[in-house]
Formats: sequence, C-alpha cells, structure tokens
Amino acid sequence: MKVLYNTAATATGGGRDGHTRSEDGEIDLQLVVPRELGGPGGPGANPEKLFAAGYAACFLGALRFVAGQQKVKLGNDVTVTAKVGIGPRDDGKGFGLDVALDVAVPGVERAVAEDLVARAHIVCPYSDATRSNLDVRLTVL
Repeated sequence: MKVLYNTAATATGGGRDGHTRSEDGEIDLQLVVPRELGGPGGPGANPEKLFAAGYAACFLGALRFVAGQQKVKLGNDVTVTAKVGIGPRDDGKGFGLDVALDVAVPGVERAVAEDLVARAHIVCPYSDATRSNLDVRLTVL
C-alpha cells in the first residue's frame, strides 16, 4: 500500500482517564471513563466516542466516493451516525466493541441507497479494518 497521509496522536496519564493530543494539536482532549465502565463520567472524551466520530466521517466520505462512481448525486443532508458500544467479550478474554452505522440518504431511492451503502462498506478503510473482527450493522434510514 502506498501511504498518502500519516498522522499520530499520543495518549498520556491513565489511558482512558488521561489525555490525548494529535501531533499537530488539532485534537487535544481530556479523557474520562464513563460511569457505565466504573469511571466518574462527566465532561471528556473516550476511545469509543473518538472511534465513532472517525468511523462516521470516514464512512460518509466512502459513501460520497461510491456515489460519485455510480453517478448518483447526494445532497448535503446525507448523514452517517456511528454507534459504538463496549463490553466484556463472551469468551471472557477482555472487551469487545459493538458497532452500528445508521445512514440517511434523503432524496435517493431506497434500493439505490442500500446499494451505495453496501459499496461504501467495501471501500471504507474503517470497514475494511474491522471486517473480520466486528459485525458492523448497517441500516439505511
């Protein structure tokens, strides 16, 4: 693979209850463990929020890419909502993620929208990275 872009972020402190910052400083966030995971909750980000934000943005980009290939015009009201959950794995060997993508494609026939979402799931690098590890549920709204 020819890498076209690189970036980096560094986590400090306790990990989930520390701090994370991108190398360029564009992302500079306090991390807080949610109450549901035994933490104090409150203001702050966590890895699941960051993953959800990244996956939603990446998938929307992939959707627009495949729509362009298929000559389908998408409006500015197209949205992707990534829902990310975390919990203990059934095998008892750590934690796993639960991921669902809700995709709204207003103004596009449902069958066409479903085809575009399926194609986007093939080309999106986040989908590719999770393909054999997570059952990502896709819903066209």
